[in-house]
Amino acid sequence: MDALILYTKAGCHLCEDGEWMLEVALRGRNIPVQKVDITTDPALSERYGLRIPVVRHPARPAELAWPFTPEDILAWLDGATD
Repeated sequence: MDALILYTKAGCHLCEDGEWMLEVALRGRNIPVQKVDITTDPALSERYGLRIPVVRHPARPAELAWPFTPEDILAWLDGATD
């Protein structure tokens, strides 16, 4: 599976919570996660600035924006919430 992308930024406590939720959801699954700091790209900052943390799968158009739980992540991965 391609890596999931977690859009985040330093000092964002919700991003830390989202990262923890993602770790819990993916425990025991071989799914890599790539963290992307939105402050490194003005276009990403504009797109995700008020929505982070956001999880994106490169092969699907739907994104999962905060708030989410481990169960939400698993359902999204399984296609139940697309």
